[in-house]
Amino acid sequence: MEQERFKEILEIGETIRVEFKRCGNGIESDTYETVCSFLNRFGGDIFLGVTDSGRVVGVPENSVSSIIKNFISCVSNPDLITPTVYLEPRPLHYEGKTVIHIHINPSAEVHSYKKEIFDRVDDADVHVTGTSQIAMMYIRKQSIFTERKVFPHIKVEDLRLDLLPTIRRMAVNSANGRHIWQKTDDMELLRSAGLFGTNHETGRHGLNLAAILLLGRDDVIKDVAPAYETDALLRRINIDRYDDREIVCTNLVESYDLLMEFAQKHLPDPFYLENEQRISLRGVICREMVSNMLIHREFSSSYPAKFVIENNRIYTENANRASWSGEITPENFEPNPKNPIIASFFRNIGLADKLGSGVRNIFKYAKYYQGGHPHFFEQDVFRTSVEFESTTIKVGNATINATISDTDATINATISEEDLQMLRLIQAKPDITYTELSEQLDLHRATVARRIKSLAKKRVISRIGARKTGVWIINISL
Repeated sequence: MEQERFKEILEIGETIRVEFKRCGNGIESDTYETVCSFLNRFGGDIFLGVTDSGRVVGVPENSVSSIIKNFISCVSNPDLITPTVYLEPRPLHYEGKTVIHIHINPSAEVHSYKKEIFDRVDDADVHVTGTSQIAMMYIRKQSIFTERKVFPHIKVEDLRLDLLPTIRRMAVNSANGRHIWQKTDDMELLRSAGLFGTNHETGRHGLNLAAILLLGRDDVIKDVAPAYETDALLRRINIDRYDDREIVCTNLVESYDLLMEFAQKHLPDPFYLENEQRISLRGVICREMVSNMLIHREFSSSYPAKFVIENNRIYTENANRASWSGEITPENFEPNPKNPIIASFFRNIGLADKLGSGVRNIFKYAKYYQGGHPHFFEQDVFRTSVEFESTTIKVGNATINATISDTDATINATISEEDLQMLRLIQAKPDITYTELSEQLDLHRATVARRIKSLAKKRVISRIGARKTGVWIINISL
């Protein structure tokens, strides 16, 4: 390793891939725990002769050879490391001191130290005991696609075949009027979509998990994947709990529609033109976030997926089979299909584009949506967030943040002077009641209610919170 590179590592400190060991009295047992955790995660580098703070103390020069031999002997001993591994420590001279550098590549196996399994979480070695956590490690190591799991006793009758006409129509529309599913019968469509599979180890064949998740009846999905659900939450006033909530536990196709409806209900859609065509920024961003959460989720995990709308951000979380750890940027992004059958199905019906396009679209359009800043974090839980600018609104003695979108000229043109007066009153007092509006505008209460309903339908205003304690949000500039 070059001196400059080592200096950079010392300045950054310990990470998920870097560990410092003092090694004052020889190699301690926790060094082998780190070896095990690096093998089980993404690999990494161990430096013997460096304190936790990154200060180089070195190892005795006359002990370097014996330390290296002892280390190689231990990692080759099946009573200590199982399966055994061959590693080649190298001495590194830095500022007159000797450091031993051990580079560890990620392994295709799950390794244990003294029959205990360790995993790397941030800069710590964690003893793994839970069966579900260990199972996830094997899934990650063996590149197992859980969507391919075959359920030979699940029958076609357990699927929502009534969805197939809609599926065909969506596929045809997505393919500009021509798609192979248009002419196939139901069984051929299921086979063409890869929803029938064969376990080549056992020879059993039948519908796979992807078929059940995409088209299964709700009760069948619950039996096969009892932890499967997506929690949609609005947190603007009651940030400790929620202002609105929808638990979605139906098939993936209808889950997409329900989550998009939740987004449309609670998020403004500012006016935006691209090549003389209006584009729904809300639609583009939420479509990519929702489809990414549904398509690339690790369904064997009990971690519930989340779609959350807050004052200054939207974010999603879902269990993930991580291929590395860190923040995804346009520069380091490499598409990695987690559930290729489900992803292909979504692309066929137009709910997703080609692999990797979702991340690029969010990076492209988020800045136009209230100056949004997107973030993607690849870990065992995949997190996507878009943070946007907010404006503060006073409601009685409380203060809330609400996004105010730019005005759409075509919407403004249809707003009457009477409606503008009403909007100004709402702007001055967001928690104003129908009765108060009626008195100040000298209108019948039913007339006020009708106008409010019309403005809400045009998405000029939105309601946040409960009927009695909530507030109105104006989605245009006055």
